[in-house]
Amino acid sequence: MESFFSTLKTERTAIKVYRTRNEARADVFDHIERFDNPRRRHSKPGYLSPMEFELRAVPA
Repeated sequence: MESFFSTLKTERTAIKVYRTRNEARADVFDHIERFDNPRRRHSKPGYLSPMEFELRAVPA
């Protein structure tokens, strides 16, 4: 988790100024949904991104 928060701070929140807490919350949610979840590779499924893992798991 520490590396996740470190990456989030350097890639997203350190360069922005938020007017409200809700604006910050929405931006962090957007970052997680659009970048971390679909593209970032994970060690558990053989260093595949979640999207690649799901495409390989679904029978053609």
